Amino acid sequence: MVAVRWYLRSGLSYRDVEELLVERGVEVDHVTVFRWVQRFTPLLADAARSCRHSPGDRWFVDETYVKVGGVWRYVYRAVDQHGQVIDMLVSTRRDAVAARRFFRRALSRFKTPTEVVTDAAEVYPAVLDDLVPQAWHHVEQYANNPIEADHSQLKHRLRPMRGLRTDSTAQVIIAGHAFMQDLRCGHYELSIDLPPTRRVAAAFVELAQAI
Repeated sequence: MVAVRWYLRSGLSYRDVEELLVERGVEVDHVTVFRWVQRFTPLLADAARSCRHSPGDRWFVDETYVKVGGVWRYVYRAVDQHGQVIDMLVSTRRDAVAARRFFRRALSRFKTPTEVVTDAAEVYPAVLDDLVPQAWHHVEQYANNPIEADHSQLKHRLRPMRGLRTDSTAQVIIAGHAFMQDLRCGHYELSIDLPPTRRVAAAFVELAQAI
């Protein structure tokens, strides 16, 4: 679990983690580190689900883009007013179908928001009117800055990886980044009595026992 934590927490490549492990007397190939990350990241997030704080009632939604297998993919993401990453979805397209799929996924997991802030993309009004008609759809210049700023954290983390290979691995890694970010920021009832510098390591020990 230490290798998975290092990879999700820091701007490291799989080869970087391999080298750090070798320095500590653990000889593994970087491909093994990749497999550990893909295998255990969803399990850790699932084990922590019951400890997660409920998202706020104001959602900031936007899509960014990343390269997967040399092809551009869109990543739909949402954060609440407290900075918690609510959900994310890797999509081959940026259209109403993808937006609807993202909102259905998020709404199946969390309480319906009272306000949704988006950019001026034409697909959002119809999708929101259909899925969350009671929510106020807010579109205003600069109103979506919180999610735009959060995108930059994701891009910074993905940069050392030198590209994602498949849509499924991209989904795991980007979701894992969101999980780690929320864990560090105290959006889980896990080790919240500890300082942020010790919170993640302690939480991973607890979660490892659960899986």
